[in-house]
Amino acid sequence: HGPYQPHEPGYGLDQPGYSPYEDEIPDPQTRMLAIKNAKAYLLKTSTKSGLNLYDHFANILTKILDEQPTNTVDIIENISKDVKWAQFRKKMDTLCDEHLVPPTFEASEKYKALFIKEDGEEEHEELEEEMGQPSLPNVMETAFYFEQAGIGLSKDESYYIFLALKNLINLQPIQTCRFWGKILGLEMNYIIAEVQLQEGEEEEEIGEEGEEIVEEGEKEMGEAEEDEQKEQEAEPPKSTYKPPPEIPKEANGTGTNKYVYFVCNEPGTPWVKLPPVTPAQIVCARKIKKFFTGWLNAPVVSFPPFPGNEANYLRAQIARISAGTHVSPNGFYQFENEDEEDDEGADTYEENPEFEPPPVAEMVESLATWAHHVKGILKQGRCVWINPSQKSEENEEEEEEEEEGEEQQEERGPPLLTLISEDGGMKDIPAWTAQASTDLIPQYSVAILQSNRWPGAYAFASGRKFENIYFGWGHKYSPESHTPALPRPAQAEFPSGPGITETVDPTVEEEMAFKAAQEEALAEDEEGEDEEEEDD
Repeated sequence: HGPYQPHEPGYGLDQPGYSPYEDEIPDPQTRMLAIKNAKAYLLKTSTKSGLNLYDHFANILTKILDEQPTNTVDIIENISKDVKWAQFRKKMDTLCDEHLVPPTFEASEKYKALFIKEDGEEEHEELEEEMGQPSLPNVMETAFYFEQAGIGLSKDESYYIFLALKNLINLQPIQTCRFWGKILGLEMNYIIAEVQLQEGEEEEEIGEEGEEIVEEGEKEMGEAEEDEQKEQEAEPPKSTYKPPPEIPKEANGTGTNKYVYFVCNEPGTPWVKLPPVTPAQIVCARKIKKFFTGWLNAPVVSFPPFPGNEANYLRAQIARISAGTHVSPNGFYQFENEDEEDDEGADTYEENPEFEPPPVAEMVESLATWAHHVKGILKQGRCVWINPSQKSEENEEEEEEEEEGEEQQEERGPPLLTLISEDGGMKDIPAWTAQASTDLIPQYSVAILQSNRWPGAYAFASGRKFENIYFGWGHKYSPESHTPALPRPAQAEFPSGPGITETVDPTVEEEMAFKAAQEEALAEDEEGEDEEEEDD
């Protein structure tokens, strides 16, 4: 570029103190004009970005002087890019910023309550030390053994469940506690804790139930008196149908209600106590197959109709899974009394102090080394059979003739501590599959037992340590597709006869003739009355 012309922005600035012409002294007005032209050039706005070079340089210098980075000349290009990027941010002057909560923050807020130590925990720990055996199970140790076979949850979730069980024990008067497993649902899952409450608490619950029964009985008595008064006024026809007798549920602490179960959807959420299970719920649960939703109050829409909501259905499935899959090494438990060995109704056992655990290889090869330590459920829906036709002494005299033909045969199931080798398979599939956790290091392997009848039920044994757990959808395996029960056939029509047949409507001519006959009869009656009056 040659010398700047007076109309060009850089005119007079090529040589400091002198004009392009050596023999002339620069004019101050000309210099000011050159400066204005240069500034005007720098203030030209870009047609693409809407920025100008003057403001951009000013912002760069302001950023450099404010931050004063080291080796500025090496990062001047990056500073220029940062300044440009800041200019293109959205203007949120009139709008509120929507702050996105990261998933890690949500998880930390959800599980934060599990890590807070309450005031009464130290006293509870001191009581456990005095009692001897702690009621809190070592979930992490159980998870370690199941992890050898690739079974279980992640370490984080296992630890969260560990802390949730600790909070449950601090809130409830629990004698023993065990992590039962996890049942999957369509919307949410169920984490299940199997506990035994202290004896006094169970008696209080029974007392409350008894008070409710007394109140219901008083209401029924009042309703019966009202019904008697109504019957005296008008007696409608009574139905001769008698419903089948309702089978009572087993008492708390026995049979299917031996344990109490608490559930929650995730660690950190409140624990909810499930209600006791009834035989009718277990019988109906065997006939249906429904996925859990994760909501305890959700209705169970099925055929035959299930007597309860999802909480009752969950409790029935837990009872069925526990009765069929909870096993232990044979000989670990023994009956408290020798007389109970032959008693099929025996439900109590204790640990055998003289038990010698068999080697892992033997427990894998032979299923005779495992035994059920939970009683099986009969077709009646109970662990101990009861005669539903038994009545009180007053009713027995009235219904002796009817009961003679309705006597039911007593059901008998396998006794407690029965070997799992006696369990029947499903067609060509055995009921159980046993394997070692590893074949490479057999001296440190763990015996793993898997139930094929209830997919998701597992058990491990290593020395005197064993445990049962369940991870699944809560459904029993069926070699054939599930077929819902068909409704009952429609009842036959009532036999038609002259007593219930509707009469044919008369024609208009018949109505007119009937009306004329009535008028004639009235006229004759009036004439007869008039003649009698005249005779008198």
